[in-house]
Amino acid sequence: MYKFLIRPLFFLIDPEKVHHQVVSLLKFGMMIPVIKQIIRGLTRVNDQRLHRNLFGLHFENPVGIAAGFDKNASCYNELADLGFGFIEIGTVTPKGQPGNPKTRLFRLPHDHALINRMGFNNHGLDAAVENLQKRRTKAIIGGNLGKNTSTPNAEAVNDYVTVFNGLFDYVDYFVVNVSCPNITDLRELQDQEALINILQKIQHINNAKTNPKPVLLKVSPDLNEAQLDEVIDLAGKQLIAGVVAVNTTITRNGLTTSESEIKSIGNGGLSGKPLKQRATEVIRYLSEKSGKAFPIIGVGGIETPEDAIEKLEAGADLIQVYTGFIYEGPFIAKKINRQIIRNLSKNSDNKN
Repeated sequence: MYKFLIRPLFFLIDPEKVHHQVVSLLKFGMMIPVIKQIIRGLTRVNDQRLHRNLFGLHFENPVGIAAGFDKNASCYNELADLGFGFIEIGTVTPKGQPGNPKTRLFRLPHDHALINRMGFNNHGLDAAVENLQKRRTKAIIGGNLGKNTSTPNAEAVNDYVTVFNGLFDYVDYFVVNVSCPNITDLRELQDQEALINILQKIQHINNAKTNPKPVLLKVSPDLNEAQLDEVIDLAGKQLIAGVVAVNTTITRNGLTTSESEIKSIGNGGLSGKPLKQRATEVIRYLSEKSGKAFPIIGVGGIETPEDAIEKLEAGADLIQVYTGFIYEGPFIAKKINRQIIRNLSKNSDNKN
């Protein structure tokens, strides 16, 4: 029903506008107890075999929502009601900012992809904290940390520390985001010296807490093997507890959408099905090269249960969806979780 009726209607509307409309509908619907109960019954899978314990945290299932969908922590409770085991809010910056000029979000339906150049548009740290104080879900909540566009890279560490401190009491884990292609010069912070400075400052504060929390790094799919080796080295130095692989890509490889349309869209990060193979490659490389030394959250091109299984078999411990959620609809977590259970049952039968 979603793909053949609802999605075509949504796709008639500007993608950024329809996003806000969907969030509003979701929040309104979940305010009605009967509707909430029905939706939870249709979308959630409760099975002990789905439980995961990572970073000292307990996940009821391994399927989450990637950062970018709930930028302001305004609908994480409702997303959890759709069966997601964890939700990563943000990217959050110290001060609210409008992001890049509109239009800045584009669908590529033939490729089941999106191109965005949102630019860390969010209401800022204080607004996120206010919303997180309304938390009622037991699902794990992650906080994606960013810097304000106006903050020069030389002072970026202060922004990351500010957001880390501000969110500390309200989220369960953190992700340092220096790999988004939509912020001017942000990816320069992937340089090892700059990145180590940010992570050392955050971990110094973190380790002084009575309850230190996991700090992960989100990596670009456009890193080469030498750069991925540097990421592995960061984990070896205990500067990160794990990796989120991957962010959006600046490449436009393998698209069926016409070259003229791609050029008319312009710059931005590509997500969705075209990212699937590269995301799996990065996950596999990090897992195998490190000897499975740290947990990996796999994201990129996950649209079907089979895509999710591919990421898990490549070395991911958890997975996140975003673009696949938009193309597949509200039952995506349920479909993936059911497939994971089927695979576990099948593997158990084969062993017997």
